Amino acid sequence: MESTVVLLKPDSIERNLIGSILNYFENVGLKISRMRSVLYPSKSICEQHYQEHRGRYFFEQNVEFLHGGLVVALIIEEEDAVRRVRDLVGATDPADAVSGTIRGDFGGKLPCNLVHASDSLDAAERESLLWFA
Repeated sequence: MESTVVLLKPDSIERNLIGSILNYFENVGLKISRMRSVLYPSKSICEQHYQEHRGRYFFEQNVEFLHGGLVVALIIEEEDAVRRVRDLVGATDPADAVSGTIRGDFGGKLPCNLVHASDSLDAAERESLLWFA
């Protein structure tokens, strides 16, 4: 059984999409084992979350976006959870995401891409400790 972290980013909260997005995971049989809402996560947590991108052109933009509103953090547990969740979330750029994925169906424009999903088991472990310590 794998665990992965999903963050519902400020744009999904502002657009009242929490329930709709949670339904995507539940409708394909993914188990949400933990859920936590965070009122405006600290800049430090957001910087730690995106630490592997420090120095890249989009680092500050992503940190400021995540730091700019409410975030709901989830842990999803299931066989092959990382891959299954990332497939369901869709391409990073909503303009490239296909219909049937969260980003494809609800759109947006970078950095407003609705959700974050861990990209590896190592990232999921690190992010789990960060958001659910």
